[in-house]
Amino acid sequence: MTKIRSTTVCAVVHKGQVAIGADGQATMGNTVAKSNVKKIRKLQDGKIVTGFAGSTADAFNLLEKFDEKLNAFGGNMKRSAIELAKDWRTDRYLRKLEAMMIVADKDEVLIISGTGDVLEPDNQIATIGSGSMYAQSAATALKKHAGDKLSAEDIVRESLHIAADICIYTNHNLVVETIG
Repeated sequence: MTKIRSTTVCAVVHKGQVAIGADGQATMGNTVAKSNVKKIRKLQDGKIVTGFAGSTADAFNLLEKFDEKLNAFGGNMKRSAIELAKDWRTDRYLRKLEAMMIVADKDEVLIISGTGDVLEPDNQIATIGSGSMYAQSAATALKKHAGDKLSAEDIVRESLHIAADICIYTNHNLVVETIG
């Protein structure tokens, strides 16, 4: 059975703002299955924003588990991410899920992977998905040279558009959310 997957998610912390965005494309094999999937979700009354890549059903399952952790740990994003990663790595059912997440609050951005990693990027740019390296390259260059000209949202949008121009699994139907 062909899985539904492929996307690009990008998050940037810049000038006191955090922005996270994703394209809307989902593919089945080498065919576009849907072009306007919403892969960005707000949690904790908009204080935390998540983006996911990978198998859609698996990503939604992880999103629910992360929300449960946030509720259990009083909205502490980093602690919730670490606890989710621990469960993901040790639980037989969760271990089989094929997805990744970026989570962000007003201060930081984290990548959560199924291998038990919780990564806090050095440059405050996080990307996942098939077009992630294109978006990361673009965001790194834009942030480096932006100064006060571009906001975090501007950097995320432009980086995703650049990725969509290059990656066949990424489109220009973007959803971008900001905090701060």
